[in-house]
Amino acid sequence: MTSHLDAPERHPVRPLASVAGPVAVVAPHPDDESLACGGLLASLAAAGVPARVVVVTDGAGSHPNSQAYPPDRLRALRQAETVAALDALGLGADAVRFLGLPDGALADLGEAIEAAVAALADALAGAATVFAPWDGDPHPDHIATAMLAESACARLDPAPRRVAYPVWAWVRGDLAPTEGTPWRLDVSAARDRKRRAVAAHRSQTTTLIDDDPDGFVLSPDVLARFDRDWELFWDL
Repeated sequence: MTSHLDAPERHPVRPLASVAGPVAVVAPHPDDESLACGGLLASLAAAGVPARVVVVTDGAGSHPNSQAYPPDRLRALRQAETVAALDALGLGADAVRFLGLPDGALADLGEAIEAAVAALADALAGAATVFAPWDGDPHPDHIATAMLAESACARLDPAPRRVAYPVWAWVRGDLAPTEGTPWRLDVSAARDRKRRAVAAHRSQTTTLIDDDPDGFVLSPDVLARFDRDWELFWDL
């Protein structure tokens, strides 16, 4: 079966008006909101449509061996980067909520999963449309976030429209999605703002943290996959 990511330009472009607000974007890590939905968020802000971001993990696992940025300092840095990114997109600091769950360990929450679902449901209350990762995105935290979002949305009344987005599926095409109804959003007018938002995540896009050879940094090739005139989504 053909994947949504095969020749994605074939998918129809829907107008921003087709996305009912308020809108919530659920990000597994600080930066996923800018990579996958930065154009969406900037477009919503420009149109005056209420939007918010919920960051599920604390992001403190990206550079586990850094002495200059131990977990508490890295956590604070990544939150500050997210606030700066949202500012570039036209959203205020009050538009983000950090759940602070452990980076890299969402699949192992155990009994804490009930509290995580409840916290996410509370953060999503009132949203008409919820964007969350595809449940097959090849990263354990992304898969777990998709499941948390599905459970949280099931608790909301009325239930919001659920929309999926890819991140690591762009890199691992062999695991690309085939379910749902794909569509694209034209974000050409917001492209510069999205670029600034992605660049605000300096710990993930530069050598800002230079004392951990195994630390995570997005390569130029990966970043290029998100620097387009459109963003791809699919309805669930």
